[in-house]
Amino acid sequence: MQGNKKSVVILGGGLAGLTAAKRLTDQGFSVKLFEKRSIYGGKVSSWKDEEGDWIESGTHCFFGAYDVLYDLMREINVYDSVLWKDHKLTYTLSEGNSFTFNTWDLPSPLHLLPAIVKNGYFTFGEMLSFSKSLIPLALKKDKYPPTQDHLTFTEWAKQHNFGDRLLDKMFRPMALALKFIPPEKISAKIILDVTEVFYRIPDASCMGFLKGAPQEHFIGPLQEYSKAKGAEFFPGTTVEQLLYEGGTVKGVRLANGEVLSADYYLSALPVHNLNAVLPESMKKDWKFFGELEKLEGVPVISVQIWYDRKITPEDNVLFSPDGVIPVYADLANTTPDYKMLRGKPHEGKSRFEFCVAPAGELMALSKEEIIDRVDRSVRSCYPETSKGAKILKSTLVKIPQSVYAPLPNMEQYRPTQKTPVPNLFIAGGFTQQLYYDSMGGAVMSANLASDEITRVAKG
Repeated sequence: MQGNKKSVVILGGGLAGLTAAKRLTDQGFSVKLFEKRSIYGGKVSSWKDEEGDWIESGTHCFFGAYDVLYDLMREINVYDSVLWKDHKLTYTLSEGNSFTFNTWDLPSPLHLLPAIVKNGYFTFGEMLSFSKSLIPLALKKDKYPPTQDHLTFTEWAKQHNFGDRLLDKMFRPMALALKFIPPEKISAKIILDVTEVFYRIPDASCMGFLKGAPQEHFIGPLQEYSKAKGAEFFPGTTVEQLLYEGGTVKGVRLANGEVLSADYYLSALPVHNLNAVLPESMKKDWKFFGELEKLEGVPVISVQIWYDRKITPEDNVLFSPDGVIPVYADLANTTPDYKMLRGKPHEGKSRFEFCVAPAGELMALSKEEIIDRVDRSVRSCYPETSKGAKILKSTLVKIPQSVYAPLPNMEQYRPTQKTPVPNLFIAGGFTQQLYYDSMGGAVMSANLASDEITRVAKG
């Protein structure tokens, strides 16, 4: 391919698009990537506000299960930026109560024994009921969850005599943390898939955080790697439509009217943005594209709050079934670079980042109303240490459509990376791969899409 470089246009500069740019430049392709925002990273983006503080698009936890993500990070020499935390899951409850699922350093499934018998909150009877419900997973492993896609997780739990307390206190924040939708809406397949991986692979549920902003410790280095190898990046450039004729893509039309062509086209856009650039004729010609409109995005809200004192010493991800903060972390504990406020040290004080979910009914509220609800949830979980605490600063990020909504029976509409149009390919967490819409899913989808392009190019 060296003497006759094939060209690829990539739509979207999120993690999937940036990963694809690296993979394709490594294979000798000429790559141009277009991103409508002025910053890169998509759901993993971060930026400095007017006061010099880093703001993130969401709470970025690195699950141990994401092997393909860590392979990528090692390739660009940023893996050491991941700080792995103690292997435990801590749930904070109203009135200052809490419980923790600990693990042992033993082979699966023995590593989960402390979570079953020593969590200090659920009774042995409740955990025994939970354990019995997982017998199909133990027997059929990854073959079982796909058979349950027609049910919500709540429906599945009721069928297996799941205790209401387990469902509400343990699995509600888990569902909201994973996909920002509650158990009564999420497909049972999603929760069962994740549970099966945690059950089978001891380190899968271990979590880490970056040393600092994704832009500095991951996204920026990933982009610079490809740029150094010749990839061209065009921020602030919106692709308006794919130009489709005679069964192939002939080019892309930009919002400024310019038309660009390439040998191959790779969409790394969120599914709702992909639907917007697909021409109607392509949707009519191919059921594959028409059915993408059945995949919907989930609204997401992310909040950061700096307090004038230390509210929790926990250096880890935290979950809460009570209030509006199902998953959060004190970044002043987890992330060394973030012990700052307006350019000055923020030592001995808290800087929280919260996923606020479910966000649908909250999107219309003002920043002040949402911050107030989050603050009340914090004070409910930490009634003693939050007494008299003052908010020094707060930020709010609203994303109307983030990850795709994995509702029951949606799995059938997730597309492959290869499409019926021979020179068009798709990457993104909503496409078919192991990790759903996540950092791991973005990377794996880009790997698969890049492999398909390389295969086609080699004939």
